Amino acid sequence: MAPLRFSANVSWLFPELPGLAARLQAAGRSGFKAAEVGWPCAEPPEVLARVAQEAGLQLVLINTPPGDREKGEMGLAAVPGRQAAFREGLEQAVLYAKALGCPRIHLMAGRVPQGADRAAVRSEMETVFLENLRHAAGVLAQENLVGLLEPINTRITDAQYFLDTPQQAAAILQKVGRPNLQLQMIMDGNLTGNIREFLPIVGHVQVAQVPGRGEPGSPGELNFPYLFQLLEDEGYKGFVGCEYQPQGDTVEGLSWLRSYWDRRGNP
Repeated sequence: MAPLRFSANVSWLFPELPGLAARLQAAGRSGFKAAEVGWPCAEPPEVLARVAQEAGLQLVLINTPPGDREKGEMGLAAVPGRQAAFREGLEQAVLYAKALGCPRIHLMAGRVPQGADRAAVRSEMETVFLENLRHAAGVLAQENLVGLLEPINTRITDAQYFLDTPQQAAAILQKVGRPNLQLQMIMDGNLTGNIREFLPIVGHVQVAQVPGRGEPGSPGELNFPYLFQLLEDEGYKGFVGCEYQPQGDTVEGLSWLRSYWDRRGNP
């Protein structure tokens, strides 16, 4: 069984450092060989590509643009009336992915409109989502890229997010039926069963402690040594993204990862 490969999500890690470039450099110094960036468009792609290369990092994941953050948008792929904006953002994300040598793009679904009943708008939003995903799959296939769907925990992270369970995401992926669209899994509830059930369609995993979203070594509900062993046992070959909120200094908080590398090696 090969050891797991971890990527530093520099949109979350190293908040004590200003800017993505400094955080990528810190990730490389900390032993990471891969990194992911939520929204890289704040920096020119050639700058990020150069910094990542100098830091010895492979960029493995970026997101599509969130839309208008001031209006509360958090992705557009399932938002009625925003199809043109989603497709424009997808083209921008593809340009960045190509420049960065990044093989995966998280296609952000977006939020249920404020004040709307989730059940009442679910059908319309799913119709828009399916339409946009079919379009995205074709665009990504031309560039040999993979699109990811991430269900977000509505209890802890975002109560309005449209895609909120792996079951919902898996059903949508089945309806779209495109091999270059996969599931992005977060560690949330019934973990053993969900990992075993959905791992065949998982293209990326992200981790954070529950309920405080701290590092795996911080107090919380999840037994990460068990979960990492389970992923190894199940033959997971993708990356495990560290998308958590450091409870203190990021480097000091990486003791859990250094312990893993001491035990299993850093592939």
